[in-house]
Amino acid sequence: MLLALASVLLAAQPFDIVLNNGRVMDPESGLDGVRHVGIRGKRIAAITASPLRGRVEIDAKGLIVAPGFIDLHSHGQTAENYRFKARDGVTTALEQEVGVSPVGAWYDARAGKALVNFGASAGHLPARMAVMKDSGAFLPVDAAVQRKATAEEREAIKRALRRGLEEGGLGAGFGLAYTPNATNEEMLELFAIAAEAKRPAFVHMRYGSVGDPGVAAALQEVISYAAITGVSVHVVHIGASATRKLDLAMRIVEGARQRGLDITAEAYPYTAGMTDISSAIFKPGFQQDLGLPYENMMWVETGERLTEAKFQQFRKRGGMVVTFTNTEEMIGKAMAHPLIMIASDGMLTNGKGHPRGAGCYARVLGRYVRQEKRLPLMLAIRKMTLMPAQRLEAFAPQMRQKGRLKVGADADIAIFDPATVIDKATYEKPAQYSEGIPHVLVEGTFVVRDSRIVEGVFPGQGIRAR
Repeated sequence: MLLALASVLLAAQPFDIVLNNGRVMDPESGLDGVRHVGIRGKRIAAITASPLRGRVEIDAKGLIVAPGFIDLHSHGQTAENYRFKARDGVTTALEQEVGVSPVGAWYDARAGKALVNFGASAGHLPARMAVMKDSGAFLPVDAAVQRKATAEEREAIKRALRRGLEEGGLGAGFGLAYTPNATNEEMLELFAIAAEAKRPAFVHMRYGSVGDPGVAAALQEVISYAAITGVSVHVVHIGASATRKLDLAMRIVEGARQRGLDITAEAYPYTAGMTDISSAIFKPGFQQDLGLPYENMMWVETGERLTEAKFQQFRKRGGMVVTFTNTEEMIGKAMAHPLIMIASDGMLTNGKGHPRGAGCYARVLGRYVRQEKRLPLMLAIRKMTLMPAQRLEAFAPQMRQKGRLKVGADADIAIFDPATVIDKATYEKPAQYSEGIPHVLVEGTFVVRDSRIVEGVFPGQGIRAR
């Protein structure tokens, strides 16, 4: 009786925003049913079985109401990229692999100017590049690649990493494949700093997938750092790193977890990756190590496939190249694996880049859930929301209220049509918005309404470790 009366009184009170008649899916509680969601300010204030009244009311009949997607691996941290993220259902986009340095200034530059929530790790790569005076812009291309750091430089890199963690960095970002002359001793010292701060190491592993040493040796390296220092490890784009050896890679990850190591992984739903052609990834022998002939490389700027001559020309110049190294079979396995989170590794610059920067999440929902039935919808939502939130919430309290739909949680919400949601971005035309995601809210503010970006709103908050 009292519960019924409370429900009636609650329904009678107007909310700021109401989402009525949607199929609410919450991966934390397992709720999957038609409900009505009331929002006040930045928080979810009610989830009821009876319709609610609000100043703004959305009829979500036939649509899924889910937590906003959390992208742990989003290089594109610009207004351009945030628009594509929002149209893909992403409400929180984090730069964790490369990371940033200095951290505090990076957060300050985005405060009050972001469409979606943002955050970053303290990055080894940018710190090493700055200390060693590497001329690269995003990834190291000369000094930080070609030589070992001196004792003085190593101390400066360590100071930068510590300072970044003190300023709220969400972890320590490592691109081992991009710094082949960073010694095991240097890396062990830096992983220990992350462990002391109780933050994870977000790691792009050292070795190519099919060469020798390959993904097994790469995983053994980061697992040894975890065992020695006690650091938590998150392996970025494990699907792209392992390619045809994904089963072996996940067997190693599962074994490490069974023995008490805190190790997690992510993958994106594409057979190709993208990186700078001037980077250390393309050291001599890369074709054998990665299983990557020249014709399986696409120059982003023009869309042309490469020859050896074109490769050499563009390598001197520098720029982004798409690399086709994986198979649909392996991508399907990665999407379905219950331990692998979804993360985009995305970045667009003036409309150029990789389709994962615009369509990662809609692609999972449209292709791998609806069309191919590789995984159930609730698991897909869990891998996009709750799992990444839980990876961070021990040291980033803001994440305890994200990745789930419950009273008191942040109103970061993605509303999509399970019958039509799909990615439209392609390798040739990557800057195309996803379809079938008509409404997205960040902190209780519409950033997408009726499949259009809402102009002039900047509700995105900086997500920091505390």
